[in-house]
Amino acid sequence: METKTTASVALITGITGQDGSYLTELLLGKGYEVHGIIRKASTFPTERIDHLQNNKDLHLHYGDMTSPVSLRHVLRHTQPDEIYNLAAQSHVQVSFSLPDYTTEVNYLGTLALLDAYRNICPNAKFYQASTSEMFGNSAGPQYEGTTLAPESPYAVAKTAAHHACRVYRDAYKLYIACGILFNHESPRRPPTFVTRKITQAAARIKHGDMRKLALGNLDASRDWGHAKDYVEAMWLLLQQHAPRDCVVATGKTWTVRQLLDVAFSHVGLEYRDHVVCQDPRYLRLREVHCLKGDSGTINRVFGWKPSITFEEMIHEMVDHDMAEAAK
Repeated sequence: METKTTASVALITGITGQDGSYLTELLLGKGYEVHGIIRKASTFPTERIDHLQNNKDLHLHYGDMTSPVSLRHVLRHTQPDEIYNLAAQSHVQVSFSLPDYTTEVNYLGTLALLDAYRNICPNAKFYQASTSEMFGNSAGPQYEGTTLAPESPYAVAKTAAHHACRVYRDAYKLYIACGILFNHESPRRPPTFVTRKITQAAARIKHGDMRKLALGNLDASRDWGHAKDYVEAMWLLLQQHAPRDCVVATGKTWTVRQLLDVAFSHVGLEYRDHVVCQDPRYLRLREVHCLKGDSGTINRVFGWKPSITFEEMIHEMVDHDMAEAAK
């Protein structure tokens, strides 16, 4: 077994994603030694962390949530103090097309990681990325005690993983904390998600590279925050004496229609002139109409509050996509 340095050691699954990249920046800034798991592939989608690759405290390892052997190998090698499980097939609509893969990664992969954790480094602290999608259409504002009523294979798999964390925490007396995160965005969000799809379209239409944007339900309402704020909450959940699950949200909701108005007006456009509404290709098979979080617990107990407003976030995303469109 390797000897650990005096610095705290963190292991992040899903390190190349939006949340993983912001969390890596946060932890490196706090003096952590950070290890991340990346999948072996013909190409490596590491662009979100490429600017950190020269940091001597960042180390990447090959592994996969569908390979328990690889997870055990990485845990034995790194012996982390903190584990952040952010890896997922996270696209709701895709989960209807790939329910088996979504379940394998989001639930069975989490189960394999939990079991490796309890056997190899049980004194570490474990963070599980749960999701507001678990609440489905339960009445809001949704909080930690709200009934879980998932409406997609993605949400079902995440709900199963959430319950598995509770079982492992109670049965094996492990430090496992679940952050029930509501929607959180940034310029690092993939364009397959509606927020980035909209900000990217606003920029491209403004530059004359695109004419129309097709969307689904413009009246869906979500509680949107910035990923940079939300990774701070992840870290806080592992700095306590005892684990607990917390909702992380802004407590404010915006419809897709309102998002369009903020994004397009930022570049001097009227979205109604450029948006094709209710394209059936983009309508969910099971719609979740409104997600609004009550983050009173993490506000009150840990002092966490979002620092970036919805408008500031959308403007940042549009500005980023305007710069990209100008290249």
